[in-house]
Amino acid sequence: MLALWIIIGVLVIVGIVFFSYFNRFAVLSNRIDNSLSQINVQLKRRADLIPNLIETVKGFAKHEKSAIKAVTDARKALVGAKDLEKKVKADKQLESALKTIFAIAEGYPDLKANANFLELQRELSSTEDKVAYARQFYNDSILSYNNLCTTMPGAFFAKLYGRQKKEYLKITEAEKKNVKVKF
Repeated sequence: MLALWIIIGVLVIVGIVFFSYFNRFAVLSNRIDNSLSQINVQLKRRADLIPNLIETVKGFAKHEKSAIKAVTDARKALVGAKDLEKKVKADKQLESALKTIFAIAEGYPDLKANANFLELQRELSSTEDKVAYARQFYNDSILSYNNLCTTMPGAFFAKLYGRQKKEYLKITEAEKKNVKVKF
């Protein structure tokens, strides 16, 4: 009778271990999906602020059409991007174009002092911080997930459940270079 209870106890413990690892993978996967969604929310927020910024700048800098067009095109690319790689690429183009707009604003004291422009600039700056945080959280979530996939006994369960390491958000060498603003 004691042997039966020992076998039942061992089976229960093994079952608990299998379920706990399955649940850990599910929780970490959901955290990664959530953090990616948060990045998308912040990118959408930024894209929604851009038209107001462009209209404000247009009123002051009518002859800066190429910079305004660059921001508009970059925004369209970001809104239309379907996968993560395209979103990251479009986001970098938009960041570069926005830097050009803010550099142009330096040459227009009335624009720099305009309340709408200042508020939009503040909102975009806040959104940039949120995008950076969301990217960091995404990569931190990937780290936790990948650690579970590559350490024992997690690696055993990763193979058992068909889980594979995931990719971090990466910045290319070209994106690491300083943005050159030309007029």
